[in-house]
Amino acid sequence: MNFLEVIPLDAVASIMWPLCRVGGCLMAMFITGGNSVPPMARALMALTLTVCILPSIPAVSTQNLAPFSGSGILTTINEVIIGVAIGIMTQYLAQTFVIAGQVVAMQTGLGFASLVDPVSGTNAPVVGQFFTILSSLVFLAVDGHLVFINMLVMSFEFLPVSWSGFDAIHINALIFFGANMFLCALSMAISAICVMLVVNFTFGIMTRAAPQLNVFSMGFAVSMVVGLFVLVSSLNSFMGNFNIVLNLIIESTCNLIGTDCTGPY
Repeated sequence: MNFLEVIPLDAVASIMWPLCRVGGCLMAMFITGGNSVPPMARALMALTLTVCILPSIPAVSTQNLAPFSGSGILTTINEVIIGVAIGIMTQYLAQTFVIAGQVVAMQTGLGFASLVDPVSGTNAPVVGQFFTILSSLVFLAVDGHLVFINMLVMSFEFLPVSWSGFDAIHINALIFFGANMFLCALSMAISAICVMLVVNFTFGIMTRAAPQLNVFSMGFAVSMVVGLFVLVSSLNSFMGNFNIVLNLIIESTCNLIGTDCTGPY
């Protein structure tokens, strides 16, 4: 009877722990992790992807790791954390452009217009929503989702299924990578900040020279028009900024799973 129990346990372990990692990644991944994707559809995607990648990942053995033991529970938690960490790296890509769009909107007076963000379910400026949709389309067009799925498969080789494969060093690297997100967002919005600084400085001189001018009513309209021109001009550098941020996130994700990002992705 004990011999017969080993076979179903091996079968459960061979798909349960990879499913936890894949499901955690899709739960936090850009595009699939938003509220616009139903949880049932996300679960079916995780199960389908897990079945497809099973022949490409190392086999999971239960000789020293029982699924329903204490170490098995720790392994399940560890697999979910690894998957969520890889998925969060893609969220950094999306939130970089959201933050840049919000900074541009607040500087140009376009921040009063807001819509419901389909990813987070909260209100966000329209400019940030525009950059979110644009970055989503470009991310899918350049097969960014396939790149991160490939790295998810690679993670099973460099971070095999175990209860100690992901430590505090990896978590700290993941958290502190958020500084790069704000740095990239500020570098994309710095042109709008400088332009609006010149515009506000000009209105300050006009108010000083001619106090009878109603700078508040005229300045708001001019700021919006200049902001639209700045927004249109910033689209010329969108692909360059997207390429820089995507390469930075791919490199950081490869370092997170323990590889050097050599070879085609």
